[in-house]
Amino acid sequence: MPRIASRTKTAIFIALGACMVALAIALNVTWVMLYWRQAALMLVGVIFFSFIIAGLVLNTIYLVREIRRNEQQDSFLNAMTHELKTPIASLRLYLQTLERRDLDEAQRRQFYRIMIEDTDRLLGTVQQVLKAGEARHGSNRQGWREVDFSGVVRECVELARLRHHLQPEALRFGAEPKGEFTVLGRAEELRTAVGNLFDNAVKYSGAVKDITVNLLTPGIDTVLLQVRDRGVGVAPADLKRIFRRFYRTRASVLSHVKGTGLGLFIVRSVARSHGGDAYAESSGEGRGSTFTIRLPRVYRV
Repeated sequence: MPRIASRTKTAIFIALGACMVALAIALNVTWVMLYWRQAALMLVGVIFFSFIIAGLVLNTIYLVREIRRNEQQDSFLNAMTHELKTPIASLRLYLQTLERRDLDEAQRRQFYRIMIEDTDRLLGTVQQVLKAGEARHGSNRQGWREVDFSGVVRECVELARLRHHLQPEALRFGAEPKGEFTVLGRAEELRTAVGNLFDNAVKYSGAVKDITVNLLTPGIDTVLLQVRDRGVGVAPADLKRIFRRFYRTRASVLSHVKGTGLGLFIVRSVARSHGGDAYAESSGEGRGSTFTIRLPRVYRV
């Protein structure tokens, strides 16, 4: 219901802006027809009405953008509430059970394992928000070092398999990278970007995970990380928008997927702060997608 109300509000502002622009154009045309013989008066009228029309167009665009931005922030707050509330409620439940009931050692260990997973989820959510704040303010090159990017990718592959309980064939290399692909930057930021890319692929792959990772060097000064999944895909209109802060696609098949809308924003921000970029490719919804990080490579003869 809130989303429908927001769309209705956006449509009203667009319609109102269009009507006002049409009215201003009609008045401009009428002015020209009435005073076409008086060049100076006609010119003043045309300039005046042109400013009015430009102002109306800019004002309408600004209002629509503000409505959409507020909608995205509302979605982010709702997602954050869920991401924080769920593990906290789980932790509280297990702690109360441990306090009130006598459990055997096996049950206690199981409860401890679940509680650790809940705290990891909480920590991951908080870290994403903090990383998004850092990414928004950019990154200077102080403290940059040479980083073995292929090593970072391998570490993130193993971590994603462990975190999401995946078999090796579910998340695999298309071709095992040979040698080192060295880039300049901060290893921790690069791990965050690569990890978010893998988490995104797992999250939107559906029940059957089939994710392929490739490290490519199309040129001696460039390295590409491609993550291809066979999941829900991305609509053409969303291919650029999904990297915006707080943006979450409205496709009905993704309504059950939880998240903060910050993962891909962090991926692109980290890539650009390291002199590269990130982009997505997809043939449409239900046809899978490929996400790519491009980074400048340190090449030595």
